[in-house]
Amino acid sequence: MPVELTFAAALIVGLLGSTHCLGMCSGIVAALNMGIADDLSKRPVSLLGYQLAYNAGRIFSYVLVGLLAGTLGAGLAQLGVSPVAGKLFAAAFMIALGLYLANWWRGLAVLERLGSHLWRHIQPLAQRLFPIRSPFHAFLLGGLWGWLPCGLVYAVVAWSLTTSNSIDGALLMLGFGLGTLPAMLLAGKAFSYLKEWVKAPLVRTSAGVLIMAFGIYSAASTLNRPSHQHHNHTGLSSTSCCQQLGEEELTRVPAILRKVA
Repeated sequence: MPVELTFAAALIVGLLGSTHCLGMCSGIVAALNMGIADDLSKRPVSLLGYQLAYNAGRIFSYVLVGLLAGTLGAGLAQLGVSPVAGKLFAAAFMIALGLYLANWWRGLAVLERLGSHLWRHIQPLAQRLFPIRSPFHAFLLGGLWGWLPCGLVYAVVAWSLTTSNSIDGALLMLGFGLGTLPAMLLAGKAFSYLKEWVKAPLVRTSAGVLIMAFGIYSAASTLNRPSHQHHNHTGLSSTSCCQQLGEEELTRVPAILRKVA
């Protein structure tokens, strides 16, 4: 998939997955807003600036993880790991994410519990930044916040792993982070309303089904691609085949001339 389409797809996944972000992170956003020094929190413009700084830090952490995942994917490709297997793995993660968002299967919750062990070591660092007195502190806090255990993030990281390219992996996570941005900016202001909205079965089911459809499409396109690639990678292009045949014919010319003589 071209980089532009991958970025756009990740952006859409971020938008659709925002139902999970709102359910999981709205309370955190409200707590962060309360953690801003009193003299700053009373100014709406300053509050918005701090919210943007939080989210910039959060998205930066996603980009960093995508960079690392893409680099790891490149290393695995060099070791001979099949890219088809990786893409099917990422597609399975997307399907699992859709089931998770729709509340039909909670398998990704296991990964979130595993990720909580890492968060226990990061959380004390975040607590030291309160009260927040500068946008830089807000940015640092957002960067730590990006490591919260989240099945949605894990699914997209698995996807970025299959890019086998550090830049593409970073761009994919950037698109995903930007997709979650509108919901996160609204979360602090409309926490009570949004909390009830994202719990609505229709909202969660719709988002889950759409993400599952994307995962199924990704798996189907991956399974159809190898035969096409095999056809194109039989060894030589049509031009090189002609060149090779031409060279073989030239080597036979002297022998043919000798027979005629």
